[in-house]
Order: sequence, then structure tokens, then C-alpha cells
Amino acid sequence: MKLKVKESIDNLLGSVKLKRTGPRRKVLEVLLSARRPQTVDEIMTAMKKGGVNKVTVYRVLECFLETGLIHKAFLMERAWHFELAHNCTQSRCHPHFTCLKCGATRCLVGVSAPLVRGLGKGFILQRQQIRLEGICPSCA
Repeated sequence: MKLKVKESIDNLLGSVKLKRTGPRRKVLEVLLSARRPQTVDEIMTAMKKGGVNKVTVYRVLECFLETGLIHKAFLMERAWHFELAHNCTQSRCHPHFTCLKCGATRCLVGVSAPLVRGLGKGFILQRQQIRLEGICPSCA
């Protein structure tokens, strides 16, 4: 692991007051290097044979979710996709674009949409997520 990445991981874990364990470091390393949200299976594949089992990865992700370090970006084909929460606020996540041809999903950091208003009496909006679908430039 490069020194800069290691420092980033240590800083992230320290910012939410979590111990710097091997599995936590490995999951964060994958999420830091990913250019798009990752499923648990993608995280496992990226870690290769890192000695971390799937149950541990789920526990690490749950811990990261509770501290706000990551969030569930969206659900697709019955699999949650996870990413670092540094590009999002507590109430709003940046939009994501999924190509209907190749299936690739891209983060649209810097693209914004207005927060939904006027849901009606009794509704309490806690988080807004937007996922757009279409054809990416590579497939067009």
C-alpha cells in the first residue's frame, strides 16, 4: 500500500474514531481506489486473497455506514453499491448514471439536482438519491 493511501486511510478511520484494523484498511483501500460504487462481491474481488471473509466485509461496511464514512449509493439487481460519503451531504447524494448497454455506473460528482419539495403532509424526507439510466458515451 502506498504511503499516501495509507495516510488517507488512517485519517479517514481517525476522523470517525475507529480502530485501524486490517479488514477496515483493506475495504477502505478498495473504496478509495474505486471510480464508482462497489458491491460486496466487487470489494471481495478487489481485495483478492486478502484473508478477509465476506461476513467480515459486511461487518466492516455496516460499521462504516453507522459512522457516516460510507453510504449505500443505490440498489441494483438486488445488490447494494457502496461508496465513500465524502462527495455527498447527509441529506443528498450526488447523482449516478448507469449505462443500459454495458451496465457501467458512473458517479456524477459536481452534477446537482434540486432537493424534492412538497411531498405532502406526513412525509419526512431524510435522504435524496438520484440514479439516471441511459447510454454512456462509450456505447453511444
